[in-house]
Amino acid sequence: MPSIVRIVRIVRIVRSVALATALLLSGCTWLQNLQSDNDETAGWSAQRLYTEAKGAMSEGSWATAVKYFEKLEARYPFGRYAQQAQLEIAYAYYRDNEPASAIAACDRFIKLHPNHPTVDYAYYLKGVVNFYEDQNILTRFAAQDPSERDPRSARDSFLAFKELSTRYPESKYTPDALARMKYLVNSLAWHEVHVAHWYMRRGAYVAAANRAAYAVKTYPETPATEEALGLMAQAYARMGLDDLRDDALRVLRTNFPQSPWLKGYVSRRDPWWKLWGRD
Repeated sequence: MPSIVRIVRIVRIVRSVALATALLLSGCTWLQNLQSDNDETAGWSAQRLYTEAKGAMSEGSWATAVKYFEKLEARYPFGRYAQQAQLEIAYAYYRDNEPASAIAACDRFIKLHPNHPTVDYAYYLKGVVNFYEDQNILTRFAAQDPSERDPRSARDSFLAFKELSTRYPESKYTPDALARMKYLVNSLAWHEVHVAHWYMRRGAYVAAANRAAYAVKTYPETPATEEALGLMAQAYARMGLDDLRDDALRVLRTNFPQSPWLKGYVSRRDPWWKLWGRD
């Protein structure tokens, strides 16, 4: 039989464990109560959280709106307000200068609700966020050679607008998306032309010809096509590829009979960011 001393020790251990458990539980309860006391939204219904978030948006308090929308979805994940909050929060993130979070919210809404009546807006907003992110990059790196910059935001914006216009041609957002797509196509084409110039100045004629040819093939019928054809002809001439040079000149002469590129290489001296705004 166990000794009395051992029994006493066991009893003391049990009491200690029970006391520690009680203190832990009371501490958790105290912490929860403290958090509830400090959380102004404690006890708010889904409707009130949504209403307050929309009110914050109307006042331009984007961070507050995001906070309310997040609480709404966390507390009431299956209601209609939570579903709408998933879309509203994307716009709030966008206005709060959180483009990555805004795009992620758009992608999440599209994935969760592919047949939602307003999913067209999610595609449109994703395109707009990437569109202005690309413009911000232009401003931020205005002194940087664009060959060092990846125009991924412009491409992502174009793809989002393209999907919107293809899936929802009757959407009220489609006309604006199409107009932005035209600008983006021109921008991407001029980017390729600028990079081709960059290679030409460094004597990398194969790379210059390839980038110019890519611009012609990928972005046909854009204002950059004339210059891309001229660059191709000059690059092929520098490499001694007369047949390819003549082919490029023939296409250039047919489509742009007054082009200065027919007389020789035209150096690009304009600041590169001016190229992006051409129509």
